[in-house]
Amino acid sequence: MSDLTASPAASTNGRPLLAAAWMVGAIVAFTSMAIAGRAAALELDTFEIMFYRSVAGIGIVVLLAWMFGTLSQINPRRMDLHVGRNLCHFAGQNLWFYALTLIPLAELFALEFTSPLWVMVLAALFLGERLTLRKGVAAALAFAGVLLVVRPGTADMNIGHLMAAVAAICFASTAIFTKKLTNRESITCILFWLTVLQTGFGAVAVLYDGDITLPSAISLPWVILIAVAGLVAHFCLTTALSLAPASIVFPMDFARLPVIVAVGALLYSEPLQPLVLIGAALILYGNWINIKSAVKAAKK
Repeated sequence: MSDLTASPAASTNGRPLLAAAWMVGAIVAFTSMAIAGRAAALELDTFEIMFYRSVAGIGIVVLLAWMFGTLSQINPRRMDLHVGRNLCHFAGQNLWFYALTLIPLAELFALEFTSPLWVMVLAALFLGERLTLRKGVAAALAFAGVLLVVRPGTADMNIGHLMAAVAAICFASTAIFTKKLTNRESITCILFWLTVLQTGFGAVAVLYDGDITLPSAISLPWVILIAVAGLVAHFCLTTALSLAPASIVFPMDFARLPVIVAVGALLYSEPLQPLVLIGAALILYGNWINIKSAVKAAKK
């Protein structure tokens, strides 16, 4: 956690192995959030989960910033980027939690993993990152794995699949804003405005219908876990983006799919099909190609 005292803008932009290590932490955190989200959704709706998560997040960020002496790094300099980032993230996260209750975990994560493909396109358009042939091949292999998992047209599609697909575009847009922010602001500043703005957006959404459910003694621990896991995931992801290009970092996230497939099978008795395993293998291979290419480029 010592990285809280450092500004990502001062980090190098060519350390893919270290970025990959941070992405392992993000994968564990995102998986924990999915498990907690399903449990909390038994009592709370999507907006309520997001609101309570953000309120808890403010306390956690401020406490950690105070402990590590980084409160002074919080500033409103780039509120345009912070607002844009958090609007995209708020929309994507709510759509993601909504889809979480409607479709199997493997399908949800597989559709979410179209996000790196959008990141590659958006990074080329807005960040000036090169869209190389090797990156394209790695993404194509990973996406082929995603198609094997979801197998569109072979099962009943519902609104959950559409919500997950739109969430992926929102997450890709969030990544572009995040990459821009890591060039200018500290991780403490980014996480602080994440929690504050998400709380504001969540309050509007929760109070819109005039009905709000307080978390019970059963759901409260799950809400706290969602808050902690969400912040850890964003900390790891933001740190990884400060160490390597967005088009390198986000395909690493594909490795989350085989993990969540195993979780779905073990905890929720979701079917573990051979095509899912083949798809996961393709995803991992695509990641290996991408990271190997980045390591060679960094050495040069």
